[in-house]
Order: sequence, then structure tokens, then C-alpha cells
Amino acid sequence: MSDENTKNQRFVRTPMREQDPVERGKNFQEVPYGYSEEEAVAEAKRCLQCKKPLCVEGCPVNVRIPEFIALIAAGKFIEAARKLKETNALPAVCGRVCPQEEQCEIRCILGKKGDPVAVGNLERFAADYEREHDAVDIPAVKPPNGKKVAVIGSGPAGLTCAGELVKEGYGVTVFEALHEPGGVLVYGIPEFRLPKVIVKSEISYLEKLGVTIERNFVAGKTATVDELLTEEGFDAVFIGSGAGLPSFMKISGENSIGVYSANEYLTRSNLMRAYDEQAQTPVMKGRRAVTVGGGNVAMDSARTALRLGADKSMIVYRRSEAEMPARKAEIHHAKQEGIEFNLLCNPVEIIANEEGFVTAIKCVRMELGEPDASGRCRPVVIEGSEFVIPCDVVIIAIGNTPNPLIPSTTPDIQVSKWGTIQADEADGRTSKKRVYAGGDIVTGAATVILAMGAGKKAAKSIMEDLTD
Repeated sequence: MSDENTKNQRFVRTPMREQDPVERGKNFQEVPYGYSEEEAVAEAKRCLQCKKPLCVEGCPVNVRIPEFIALIAAGKFIEAARKLKETNALPAVCGRVCPQEEQCEIRCILGKKGDPVAVGNLERFAADYEREHDAVDIPAVKPPNGKKVAVIGSGPAGLTCAGELVKEGYGVTVFEALHEPGGVLVYGIPEFRLPKVIVKSEISYLEKLGVTIERNFVAGKTATVDELLTEEGFDAVFIGSGAGLPSFMKISGENSIGVYSANEYLTRSNLMRAYDEQAQTPVMKGRRAVTVGGGNVAMDSARTALRLGADKSMIVYRRSEAEMPARKAEIHHAKQEGIEFNLLCNPVEIIANEEGFVTAIKCVRMELGEPDASGRCRPVVIEGSEFVIPCDVVIIAIGNTPNPLIPSTTPDIQVSKWGTIQADEADGRTSKKRVYAGGDIVTGAATVILAMGAGKKAAKSIMEDLTD
């Protein structure tokens, strides 16, 4: 290969092989296959190994990106996985679902002239290689220091906080309301994007480090935050309970049979395996499904509806594609699979028959006006533009808010007007002494990696406060 070809190759990312779009629309198997060893090494060798790596600054958990990539380039795959785990408790998860294109990869110098290094793909490869080769090492943790910390919620924020603390000798118990730990990782993200065996493996690693997980524990009901601090003898509490309360549109017909919140729809499929006939989990497998929304949850819902047997799965979103908050990769995959996009339109009514079953959704056309508080152009209704989309399932995926149970049973903790717990973004401290919070319970629905970053910051604060 000539020097010029080698130079040009540096600016082109190694593609990841994927399932055929037609075939994958009929199954719940993971879409990308992952890198082979040769592909991973080729991609890793593109890294410039910058002396001041901007990519690390873009990572909410400060993964030492050039260091683990250099190990992959040298063929030291297991060492790369262990380097990742020094700063990231869930590398196999992050490699699959984190928006690297908006965080670490967007800062890659190579991206100025071509494709940035595929940090997420390489992270996934290293974590998968270690697991698949049965080479997961359980490092020694510091001796018990006698301090106990309760972590409420086993999603990405809680698991990260727990992982940081247990390594430093703290006794950590994670309290999970559901029967399976993992939070949004198990109930919210579909199998075809994040196989549950991956999540179980990451959680098993934390348990082997010494984290205790107590399932079927509803914080605020089974025990309050105050009871954990007093009667249960915990020295600190971290609240990472997420934002699991679905939002609805408050339009006529939303109570019809066949209307789901995305939360319920995805939970039935992901956690309760509604796609498996033997699971006997009830869910309407409609022939024409409409998902309302434009985020990753909307993409997950529409693609799940397709896999559950819909002849046509459609997205209805009130803005244009440019304003869609979903990752570009998820929009791309949805389009490949035949999801129909109805953009610049918004539902105004869900129509049902005499028995109460959904038969259609009435929408209006929109046009973009002036920017709103989010910086995106505000959608404005076009008068007289009503039209009807026949359907038998409607999935509302327009966001979630925190469940009020914990704030309502912890009266001395400050809460915002949106129902989120007020915590310092830099350190996770709340208005209540020895109580910390992070993730979606603080920010509202956001990304896995931002929740992990919040869990890590809170763990640091807990350690500082408990060693004073």
C-alpha cells in the first residue's frame, strides 16, 4: 500500500458488520456483530495517541481512551478491557448505547478531516473479548472500612456509584424495586440494541467485587430514606432511581385499548419477554403501530413493534428529522428496517371503535417557527391540515419524569418544579445531609453515560464526606 493510501485510510473508520435489515426486523438478536480481532486492531491503529487527548475530556467518566486503544492496537485485548474497567464500571454497555458521537468521538482530531476513531466500537470489542474468553478478573478491593452506603436504584447511576465505593472498602447495598437489577438497561433498552446477557455479566462483576443487591425493594415504601439512615444503619444514601413515570399527551382517546406508554410497552417486551410466546406476557402485537416521539425510546418502540409482528410500524414526530433527539445511528437503523417516518405532524386525537379498541390516530401538519427555550425551532400547527392514520396500536414516547414516591417520603429534600431531586451537578450532594442523588432522578430522562458520570461524582463526594 502506498504512503498516500495509508494516509487516506487513517481518515476512514473500520465499518462494523451488521445483520441484514430485512432479517433483523423479524428477530430480537443484536443488530451489529462487533469487530473481529483484525478489524479492532485496524481501527485502533488509526488513533493518533494525542499528548493532550480531547476525547478523554468529552467522556463523563473520564475513560483513558488513548491508553486502552493503544493496548488493542498492540493485540493486548484483555489488558485493554482491564484498563477500561479502571474508570468505567459498565464498558460493554457503554460501547453499545452511549452517544459517543456527541461526547468523546466528536472531539477526535481525526474527525476534522475524516471519520473520528470508533471509540464505542473498540470499547465494546475489548469488553466482549474479555467476557467471551472467560478472562474476567476480579481485582482486589480495599479492606472493609466499616462504613455502609445504601444505593437506591440499580440503573447506570446506581451501579456506577456502587462500583466506585465497593473498590474503596465501603459496604454497599443496592436496593432495586424490580425483580431484576439493571434499571433502564433491562426494562428500557431492547435486546437487539443491548442483549440482557451483557447487562447480567456487568452486574455479576460488581457483585463479585462485593456489591450486595436487594431486589423487590421499593424505596419510600419498603423503607424510606430516613429509615435507611437510622433504623438500617447506613452512613449515606445515594438516590439513583431514574425517571420511570411516563408522560402522556392529554389528548382525547389516550385511554383506549391499544394505547401504551413506551415505558410499559418496552418493559413488557424487554424485561418480561413478550416477544417469547412461552413467556405469556400480554402485549398487543398490532398490525399497524404508531409511535409518537423522536428520541431513542421512540426508535426502540417502533423497531420493537416491527419485531412483534406489525405489518407497518410508523413514527409520528412534530419536528423535522434535524431536530430529532435520537442518535443518528438509531434513526438510520430504523429507516433501514422500513420504519415509516411521519415528520412535522402531531397527534390531536386517538380514535377508537365502540368496543374501545384503537382504530386510528388523527394528526395535524406542523411547520417550524422561531426557536424555543431548547434552541430548536418551535413547531406551529398548520390550520386545516388534519389527517388520519389507521392503526391498532399507539405508543406514546414523549418522555418520562421521576416517580414522586421517594421525594414525597423524604420531606426535607429539595425538589424542582418538575419533580426532580435538586442535587449539585458537580458532586451529587442534595439539601439533605448524607443523601446524594444523580442520573435521571436529577436531570430528567438523559443518557446512560451521563447517569454513570453522576454516580461517579456522587461516590467521590460520599468518600470525602465519610472520611472527614
